[in-house]
Amino acid sequence: MSDKNKDAPSKGETTRAVVEDAALELFIRNGYHATSMRQIAEHAGLALGGIYNHFKSKEEIFEAIVVDKHPYRTIMPLILEAQGETAEEFLRNAALISMNEIKKNPDYINLMFIELVEFHGQHGKLIVQEVAPNILPIFEKLVKARKELRVSHPAILARSFFGLVVSYMITEIILGDSYLKKLLPSNSMEAYVDIYLHGVLKESA
Repeated sequence: MSDKNKDAPSKGETTRAVVEDAALELFIRNGYHATSMRQIAEHAGLALGGIYNHFKSKEEIFEAIVVDKHPYRTIMPLILEAQGETAEEFLRNAALISMNEIKKNPDYINLMFIELVEFHGQHGKLIVQEVAPNILPIFEKLVKARKELRVSHPAILARSFFGLVVSYMITEIILGDSYLKKLLPSNSMEAYVDIYLHGVLKESA
């Protein structure tokens, strides 16, 4: 068997991906509870029984989407390549990379709203278990190497960083094409990151 064939997804993996894509579209369009397994099957072009060969329930499909579609899979390599001689430069570049990448595909933010509204955040632990082992070492290394940081706990630094990214994306959705959005400068993303890094108050003389 060639290396190319070994790397190719199996039939089962392909079917799971088709089901997840179909379910994600329906969950975002209709909401989780308003979407049935039969609708997912029809949208995926599969028999209902065929879905149950891969997923035991609708919630299992949702859980798979939360893990498989998490943006860290595309953002992580980009963050690792983020340039910056100082902690400020690295955090600024990493934040802008993350925000711009999520803006390309807002589905995950929509999925996060479903998780919060319809599940009351019960899959949060699942998300943390998936993401933390890959992300936390970046912030541990940053805290150890960058003495100019005021934050000495890597978990707090990681939480504040992702709070920055998520809050920016949520307010982008809320603002839409409103009058307030039109008043914002073209570099509002950079300004938002600057507030995270330096606060809103000027340093006292």
